[in-house]
Amino acid sequence: MNAVEHYLKQRQSSDPVCAYVYDLPALKGHAENLKSTLPEGSRFYYAVKANSDQPILETLEPIVDGFEVASAGEMKKVENVSEKPMIFGGPSKKDYEIEAALEADVEYLNVESFHELRRLNWVAERKGVTVPILVRVNLSENVSESHLRMAGVPSQFGIDERDIPPFLEEATGYENIQIAGFHFHAMSNNLDAEAHVDFAKLSVEKSTAWRERFALEAPIVDIGGGIGINYWNPEEPFDWETLAQGLAELQSDDVQLIIEIGRFMTAACGSYVTEVVDVKRNHGHNFAVIRGGTHHLRLPAAWKMSHPFRVISTDEWTYPFLRPGVTRDEVTIAGELCTPNDVLVREEYVEELRAGDLVVFEYAGAYAWTISHHEFLSHPQPEIVYIR
Repeated sequence: MNAVEHYLKQRQSSDPVCAYVYDLPALKGHAENLKSTLPEGSRFYYAVKANSDQPILETLEPIVDGFEVASAGEMKKVENVSEKPMIFGGPSKKDYEIEAALEADVEYLNVESFHELRRLNWVAERKGVTVPILVRVNLSENVSESHLRMAGVPSQFGIDERDIPPFLEEATGYENIQIAGFHFHAMSNNLDAEAHVDFAKLSVEKSTAWRERFALEAPIVDIGGGIGINYWNPEEPFDWETLAQGLAELQSDDVQLIIEIGRFMTAACGSYVTEVVDVKRNHGHNFAVIRGGTHHLRLPAAWKMSHPFRVISTDEWTYPFLRPGVTRDEVTIAGELCTPNDVLVREEYVEELRAGDLVVFEYAGAYAWTISHHEFLSHPQPEIVYIR
């Protein structure tokens, strides 16, 4: 029995089904498998932004080597469940967040600009502490064709590679700053494992050159994350083994690799299950309207894609009139919001989908509930269920 079936079997409410269901044993097994394939000496961090729910963090805490956080709020969530190291990133660190990071004794603080470096040094001087930093680099090269890119293109992230030498010259002059290494997170939802290996190689090469040029004791090469989920074709997932083998060739005594996994860690452990409220036909197209929508699962609307789904047929039909449905045809699955943008699936084939059936949206364990606009139209929130 899978997690969704387990939830449906024990569910008591007669209201239309709408829930997030998280399979924590599956998450644990997946995370353990990922870590077991990484080279000895490398470090395996969880990118909390993917899903910061406490049961998720508690499940991963015994497995990961640390956590990557991007706000004081995420920092606090990690502190509630773990004493493991944290890396603090993000392009807009406020002074109070820097102070909170120093008070929490974060392991490394990513620095993304000259101004941020100066503010960090200013805060550190006042507190009388030395701060280990990772210099976040925005590489000149376009390192992938992933869905989203943070480096190799103009963006708000990191320091332009061409500015790294003057940045290092300035940073090495501050007594309260210790350069521990470099951070290269460059992409999001990359599906090309070979490209990811090439990116990691480039990151190590750049780091080594800067270390030698500026005589730095800075062994950390943090390649971030960006490992993707193939929402368009789940049968062809990212080739993790290729990446792990490539990283094994890069790990050495004078290079310590850090990888921060978010989406690829938690996406598959979560499902968003909703009930079909109505099925109709408009202008020659079929529409199934669900209890829920993009205010619960924003990703398909944000990325303008059809989210992977499956149908659970239900036999119960309590109304004394015809049950609307669609058979062996394409259907668009829309939500309950008053906007034509509230669409989770566009023109996908189904054998059968009727009012009262359930739609299970897979790979909803990352960048799903937490990135969605929950308060729009004030509909009830979904149940949040953790199968342990």
